[in-house]
Amino acid sequence: MINLAKQLYYKEKYYKLISLKIIMKRGKKNCRGIKGQVWIETVMYTLIAFAIMGLVLAYARPKIEALQDKAIIEQSILMLKDIDSTLLTMGGAGNQRVIEISIKKGDLKIDGVQDKIVFEIESMLEYSQPDKTISSGNVDILTKKSGKFNTITLTRDFFGDYDLTNTERDETRTISKSPVSYTLKISDKGTFTRVTAQTCPLGVSECSGMNPALYTPECTGTPTLLCQYTSKRPTIDFKLI
Repeated sequence: MINLAKQLYYKEKYYKLISLKIIMKRGKKNCRGIKGQVWIETVMYTLIAFAIMGLVLAYARPKIEALQDKAIIEQSILMLKDIDSTLLTMGGAGNQRVIEISIKKGDLKIDGVQDKIVFEIESMLEYSQPDKTISSGNVDILTKKSGKFNTITLTRDFFGDYDLTNTERDETRTISKSPVSYTLKISDKGTFTRVTAQTCPLGVSECSGMNPALYTPECTGTPTLLCQYTSKRPTIDFKLI
């Protein structure tokens, strides 16, 4: 009887141990399943977050760029006005001024042929009503549409006031965008007189080789009278240094 009781006791203990192992294995499997589910959910939420961020950036980026371009355009208007003010306060022939200019986007053109300074930028921003010139002080502003982009042109025309040159030449210089500022030297060269080979035996009325709006003709010289022209506008020279 004693032996039978021992056998029953050990069998019961054995079955309890087997049951406990089975429960532990099932628990491990459930833990693995929970961990796997958590990992999948984490990946899904991350992908959803990236998708939302992409949509937000796709919508916000053009708006941000438009605001940045607007700031650049308004800074460039101030730059043209500063150049204008510098020329007005030069003080006469022989004087010079040195200024810093910043071009973060777009191009600045100093046109020595047509005597004007132009800033041009391409942007998605519609800065002003297309094809209609508006003014901010002495600066003319024109927006022209080209597909989904706009070309905004700022112009300060000096034709009636100054004869612009680049390094003492009647040519156009383009200053492009740069991460650093440019140093520009502006020099007042004064007016000049040009003597031509055109004769004027009957007087100054024969001197018609130069634009009378820009030059004052004279008939001078001995023994042969020659046409001489004096510019009405001071020559302003620009030079990058």
